[in-house]
This record gives sequence, C-alpha cells and structure tokens, in this order.
Amino acid sequence: MQTTQHPSRPSRGNHHKRKPEKRLFRSRHQSIGQPSGSLIHIGERKVETTRITVIGYDEKQAVTMSVSNAAECFALKERFKVLWINVDGLHDTEVIQAFGELFGIDPLTQEDILHTGQRPKVEDFERYLYLTLQMLDFNRETGEIGQEQLSVVLGPGWVITFQEIPGDMFDPVRQRINSANAKVRKHDADFLAYTLVDAVVDHYFSILEEIENRIDLLDADLMATFSQESFNALNSLKRELIMFRKAVWPLREIIGSVSRDDFAVVGDLVEHYFRDVYDHVILVIDTVEVFREIVTSMHETWLAGVNNRMNEIMKFLTMIATIFMPLSFIAGVYGMNFKNMPELDLWWGYYAVLGLMAVIVLGFLKYYRTRRWY
Repeated sequence: MQTTQHPSRPSRGNHHKRKPEKRLFRSRHQSIGQPSGSLIHIGERKVETTRITVIGYDEKQAVTMSVSNAAECFALKERFKVLWINVDGLHDTEVIQAFGELFGIDPLTQEDILHTGQRPKVEDFERYLYLTLQMLDFNRETGEIGQEQLSVVLGPGWVITFQEIPGDMFDPVRQRINSANAKVRKHDADFLAYTLVDAVVDHYFSILEEIENRIDLLDADLMATFSQESFNALNSLKRELIMFRKAVWPLREIIGSVSRDDFAVVGDLVEHYFRDVYDHVILVIDTVEVFREIVTSMHETWLAGVNNRMNEIMKFLTMIATIFMPLSFIAGVYGMNFKNMPELDLWWGYYAVLGLMAVIVLGFLKYYRTRRWY
C-alpha cells in the first residue's frame, strides 16, 4: 500500500453527454425474479476497472492513499480518526460485497448501491446511515444535464462513497481536509458526510446559473425568430428541468429527516448543519419550479408566435385570393365561346375590361389599407 497524492480528476462533462436513446427510466429486467439483496449491477458500465481511494485524517495529519481492495481499507480504520473511502465504478459486484462484509453493510444496501438511478433516499440501520442522491453536471456544449448516482454510507469513524465514474465536485472538500486548520479536521465522520452532501447541493446552484443563461439566450432568440431550432431547444431544456426536479425534489424530505430525526451516527451539531443544507435544497427546488414556469411560458409564446405568423400568411393569401376572385369572374365571362357578345366588336372593349380590373384591384387595396390589414 503506497501513499500517493490524489490525482486531479477529469471533467465530468464529457462522461455525461446524453445520447438520443438515453431514457429516464433504467430497465431492471435483470433483477426480475431475483431474491432481495441479490447483487446485480443495473446501469451502464462507465469505467474499465474499479478504483479505490482512501483519505484518513485527524487534527494532526491527513493522508491520501490508493488501495486495491476493501481489506486494506478496513485495516486503516483504527489508524485515523476519520476514514473516507471513495469507490469509483460500480460494475464489480465482488468489490461491493467485500465492503459489505467487512464494514457490516446490509445486502439490501449493497443492492441499492448497485442499482443506479435510485430515487434519493435515506435509510437508518443504527450501526450506519445510508444516503443516496444524484450528482448533476451541466454540459455547456449540448445543454444537457448529466446524472450520476452517489451512495454515501456513514458509519462510526468512516464514510464510504460509491460513484459510477471518476471525477466529482469534491476537490474543494479534499483541499479542506489537507488544510491543517480546516474545521472538517476537528470533527467526526458525520461532519464529513454533511460536507459531501453540502458540496453536491451547492453544485446544483452552478447548474441553475448555466440553465438561467441558456434561458436568456433562448428568450432572445425566440423574440428574434420563431425557428424550429428554438422550439427543439426549448423542448430539450424542459426535459432537462424535469430530470433536475426528479433528482432534487426527494432531497427535501431526506435532508429534513437527517436534520430532525435522531440517528445514532449523526450528532446534534451536525444536525444543525444539515438544517442549513435543507434551506439550500428548498431554494434549489423553488428555483427549478420558477425555471419550469418560465420555459413553459416561452413554449406557449413560441406556439402563439407561430400561430400568429400562420395567421398573417393566411390573411395575405386570403387578400390575394379575394382580389383575384372578381378578376377571374370577369375573365371567365369574356372567355365564354358565345357569338352574340357585343363587347367583342368594340375596339375599346379590351382596354375597358383591363381598366375595370385595375379599378377593382385598386379598390380592394384601398379598402385593405383603410382596415390596416397591411
């Protein structure tokens, strides 16, 4: 086991480009008929190998290590006041099972960790607390929101986080842990769990800023042109907001439960901090609802604008058709093959008919002008 510096994590944007066939609901046909607690990975395999990183710290020291298995992590429990174990990659069920056996994680919890796309929730098993939530990231190129499941298992003196891919928003937390005077170094594992959840929720605000910028751009484009591209972009943004709401809304009851209920592994001081996170979650949810209303209003505005343009086109075509109706009638009358038509023998008859047509056209145009139809 070699002590190393934690490598810089790649940007998560490229990992979360949603393909057209991506669905909000992930098929669970593999688990149908299986007994509860069966360890079956449901979701896309996003990494080749599972990577385990450990950060152990107390008030005097903070050490970052890369380890190869759960047994090495378990051996470090007594060495540090707080042990943070981060597992990147959920496809290897044997790794999850090993952590479950060594740290006393219930098989049902292991099953939830492997079933990506879980609804955010919190479960108290007395000896540990299990939280699952969704980490979100905004891709500026595609305008899509990437989604990744984060499972947090909080035990006495240790926190285990399970992620689908490397790369997250926890680098500021790691920097604080490496700082000698950081508050997180003076507290127990429950404060670390709060810090991680708070980092996830705070990252939601950066996504909301990106969404607001995109709404402003779409609004400006909508006022300039009612193009099909604008409509498609609005539909895409509306879908992303629905997914955002689906990922954030359950956090309201989760964080509220942690801040109110008495969990064995969460101290009273940390409950106070979770109440602050709860306020942030409420603000995020309210902002998402406002953005949904704005996008829905823009969607309706686009439809109204397209209808108005269609009405203008139909009005113009109706005006043209109305003008040509009497002209067609006159031309049709003098186009009949009858011998006894006196006007045909007059030398000025042709010019008189053309003049009559011109008077009709000018009369219609003047009438339309007085009605301000053009």
